Amino acid sequence: IKMNIPLIDLQAQYKSLEEELNKAALEVLSSAKYIMGENVIEFEKEFANYVGVKHAISVGNGTDALVLALKAMGIKSGDEVITTPFTFFATAEAISAVGAVPVFVDVEKETFNIDVTKIEEKITNKTKAIIPVHIFGQAADMDEINKIAKKHNLLVLEDACQAIGGKYKGKNIGALADAACFSFFPTKNLGCAGDGGMIVTDNDDIAIIARALRTHGSGENGQKAYNLLNNITEEVKTAEGVDDTVYNPLKYYNYLIGYNTRLDAIQAALLRIKLKEIDKWNAKRREIVKIYNDALQNSDYVTPFCREDVEHVYHMYILQSEKREEVIAKLKKAGVATGVYYPIPLHLQKVYKDLGYKEGDMPVAEYLSHRTFAIPVYPELTKEQVEYILSRLA
Repeated sequence: IKMNIPLIDLQAQYKSLEEELNKAALEVLSSAKYIMGENVIEFEKEFANYVGVKHAISVGNGTDALVLALKAMGIKSGDEVITTPFTFFATAEAISAVGAVPVFVDVEKETFNIDVTKIEEKITNKTKAIIPVHIFGQAADMDEINKIAKKHNLLVLEDACQAIGGKYKGKNIGALADAACFSFFPTKNLGCAGDGGMIVTDNDDIAIIARALRTHGSGENGQKAYNLLNNITEEVKTAEGVDDTVYNPLKYYNYLIGYNTRLDAIQAALLRIKLKEIDKWNAKRREIVKIYNDALQNSDYVTPFCREDVEHVYHMYILQSEKREEVIAKLKKAGVATGVYYPIPLHLQKVYKDLGYKEGDMPVAEYLSHRTFAIPVYPELTKEQVEYILSRLA
């Protein structure tokens, strides 16, 4: 019997928490407090607590999180930022958006993460930061990255958009660098019902500037950020815990050129419920991965490698095949959805042709882009569905 199995089943996730999610959404609707307010403040506290950092600053999406974090770290026009070409476009796009130049470093064949042995050769006197991406939910080699950064006086920003709940040597992803960014896009392990993102940091200055930037550089955070950037010490008047839906008197005093990027109150309310489930969901993903890995170990497929010192959260379960297109077509016919991450590495994207990269410059990323594909691994998959997928891969 043919089954239809999506790559990610958001309806199944919604059904599992339907009553709670509906109740929370309706409470926000009836409160008429839609911008900032209590749910956002509480979710930020809960998220910071979960990751194990001092500050969590919610924003409109993961891309904005990266842009604001870079801005708050002082990355500007003419700076260079080292990152990976084997990731979603937003990582490099954010670097370009603040006027800096992305400098690509090839990835490791096993983990798909940035190859730390190739970072130093790309550092110049313009290099200001490194953005490692914990791709598909597996931590990059952060000790080595932080060591290189320290030696060359660089900042490190974790792109943790795919890696909520992951660990590196017992420590939480998101608490391993100067700052980190998360995405709550609906398909992420922790996803909302729309767009959402978060910046986390232990650095008070980065937090103040990021908070100011998300709302037009205005209000008390705008003033604090302005004072900080201009070495001014003065008392700043506050409007604590305000709901910005109707009127906040401090909103009309602007100190920096900022952005307008906030997490909706309704999304924060939904995310507060889902945050309680994330560890359970990630554990379920790892269970499914074990079944896949065991079943496929003697097949022609290359199964995902997981470092011993990390806890992988398998945002995607990535297989490799020499006959990728054939396999994908066969699975599609059987009703099993797949995804190709990523068909074109970032250094070969049209938009970056001015950077002068050519085919052959990042051999590992290019090799992977022709072979990798994802099969379903979401926590709501049933035993029957997993068995069906495996039978169709055979």
